[in-house]
Amino acid sequence: MRPLRWLLFLGFLVLGYLGLFALLGFLLERYFLLTGFGPERAASAAGAMALGAEITLKLTLISGLAGLIIGVFAGMFRLSSRPWVRLPATFYIWVTRGTPLLVQILFAYNALPLLLRPLWPEAQAVLTPYWAAFIALSFNVGAYNAEVVRAGIQAIPRGQWEAAWSLGLSPVDTLRFVILPQALRIVVPPLVNNVVALLKDSSLASVITLAELSLSGQRVISATFRPVEVYLAVAAIYLLLTTVLTFFTNALERRLKVAGR
Repeated sequence: MRPLRWLLFLGFLVLGYLGLFALLGFLLERYFLLTGFGPERAASAAGAMALGAEITLKLTLISGLAGLIIGVFAGMFRLSSRPWVRLPATFYIWVTRGTPLLVQILFAYNALPLLLRPLWPEAQAVLTPYWAAFIALSFNVGAYNAEVVRAGIQAIPRGQWEAAWSLGLSPVDTLRFVILPQALRIVVPPLVNNVVALLKDSSLASVITLAELSLSGQRVISATFRPVEVYLAVAAIYLLLTTVLTFFTNALERRLKVAGR
């Protein structure tokens, strides 16, 4: 029954995802019509902003997943007793947390293809604004996740390590099967906050012409000269997306608490 439950759950997520943006496009069109937009302009503005919202959510989800993986490994490496493992992770976290995300996005889009060109001649064509933003956002949130994971691992009592070693587990197996599952349950709330912040930070990708929600709103304003109505819609969409994201992450947090009892 478990595979069937997972299939039903995935089907529910897909239908909910498609329904969310279909409903969002409809509501935006109604909103723009009520605020005095013409029918054609209301439809085009609603379509552009719904598409921008979808790009924003997709970018947040894949960057958040990649950032979680990066953060788990960087957080573990940060605690290593071997300098050749610990120092690169420490340097990555220090540089990423100490520089603005805007600079990192611009670097990933403008400078990274030039640095990769000798080894990867197609880098300029492959690193489109979307993938450049994905790289920058993933490594940025990964650095913050790494510090959260490190703190979670250090919060596990020393006796847990010693008990696992007394049972014959290696340090790697102890971390993998005993410490890390407990630490991840502890750090779910701050990781959730990082994902929500990532959704809002994705608006900075507009500087490299990625047509996410913010840039879509700016383009609608340029065409209509109606900043108040458009910015209100942009803010409402961000609020909606963060609310939906928080709902699912809160459900995950409750599930992990129940599983950990």
